[in-house]
Amino acid sequence: MTESIVIPAIADDGSLYPIEKMRAHAEAVFHLAVSVFVFDEDGALLIQRRAASKYHCGGMWANTCCSHPFWAETETDCARRRLKEELGFTLALEPQGVVEYSADVGGGLHEHEKVTVFIGRTTRDAIAIEPNPNEVSETRWVPLDVLRAEMAARPAAFTPWFRIYLTRFPDLDFSEAA
Repeated sequence: MTESIVIPAIADDGSLYPIEKMRAHAEAVFHLAVSVFVFDEDGALLIQRRAASKYHCGGMWANTCCSHPFWAETETDCARRRLKEELGFTLALEPQGVVEYSADVGGGLHEHEKVTVFIGRTTRDAIAIEPNPNEVSETRWVPLDVLRAEMAARPAAFTPWFRIYLTRFPDLDFSEAA
């Protein structure tokens, strides 16, 4: 398992309350999250393969990075922090919308999330990708048409949330998200 981390859960009335992250996943409690999508100058997306040791979805491909804000941390601060922690670089990120989803992520765990989506744009030579091996086993840039084809051919190679995003937003344009 992972260390005890407290994240913001969402009550029925919309208020936030603290909950331990693993409890939120074990009990499918609705909670806040962030997802980051970094695109290069040609529109290719930086994706990552999660480290095999991750507590869920290890070895699967996902968007650039994703996480949960700590209790009392803003979504923006979380997105910036996790981009640096997982991939070793910083970049200006812009919020693009909010997506809610629920998915079984295996091992008796469930994601039930209200996700703020962030977009970053860069040139490949402007960043140095230095994956944290505890988080990420590899990265690659992939054009969206290739990504859609790969995901259609091998859906189990991709995390449930990444499949949901690409199904709902095939061009990864989250501007119309709730």
